[in-house]
Amino acid sequence: MRLRAKPSWLGLAPALLVMAVFGLYPFVEVVRFSAWKWSGLSAPQAVGLANYRELLSDPAFWRSLRVTLEFAVITLPSFIALSLLVAVALEGQRYERWVKGLLFLPGLVTLSAAAVSWYTLLSPEYGALQTLLYTLIPENSPLAGWLVVPSWDREPFWALLLVVAFTLWRYLGYGVLVVSASLKAIPRSLLEAAWVDGATPRQAWRFVTLPLLRPAITFLLVVGTILSLQSYVAVFLLTRGGPFGGTRVLGYFIYEVGFERYRLGYAAAATIVLLLLTLGLAYAQARWMEER
Repeated sequence: MRLRAKPSWLGLAPALLVMAVFGLYPFVEVVRFSAWKWSGLSAPQAVGLANYRELLSDPAFWRSLRVTLEFAVITLPSFIALSLLVAVALEGQRYERWVKGLLFLPGLVTLSAAAVSWYTLLSPEYGALQTLLYTLIPENSPLAGWLVVPSWDREPFWALLLVVAFTLWRYLGYGVLVVSASLKAIPRSLLEAAWVDGATPRQAWRFVTLPLLRPAITFLLVVGTILSLQSYVAVFLLTRGGPFGGTRVLGYFIYEVGFERYRLGYAAAATIVLLLLTLGLAYAQARWMEER
């Protein structure tokens, strides 16, 4: 009995079908919605590229884009640097597995529960941390005016830093695991050869370890860019875009336009712009890392 070779695409058919249903089809629908003037309740009206033209002249959109880029500029380098530093510091330590498990634990907690916990802990008025500080520090102490929780509910700068800290807390464990896996894949013989040749630990890290970690860093750059530009849930649960629009990232801007103002076509156009921006930056970063 002779076995007949089947086309290779048959093995990929189930995965391709899932991608088409849950990836390609929603994307095509969003593109179609972006050409409509539609509230979700009334009949849609085809408007062509009018939503995109309005978007490019909308000050609220440009302010949201600026806030998104500020958030990404703070979050992305911090995420990469902390992942590298923590992974290198833990490498080979006796408590390595325990610390990695604790760092990864926030990613297993639901976002809503984590956000409520952070809000309860860090609320400037009635948070547990502020209450503890008031309890431990007398009112007449010189430190009473300094050791206070920043008013992130009234100051945009501190609100943005709160969202950054929450994001890093949630995803740092993932970044550490990625870097740690790459560190363990580096042959020790390469480092020993560098030491035999007279390289110092710093030189071995710079010329041997760091270049071999480039794939992991590239991966974290791409993933971190996507997480930074498409951040929404943390803003929605912690700050609702405030105060004064200081944390209104593009993801929250899309939510406001689509589900509070009922302009689903306009929100779809903003979604397409955000998707293109994310893909463009991620691709540019990957190419830049490959060339280097």
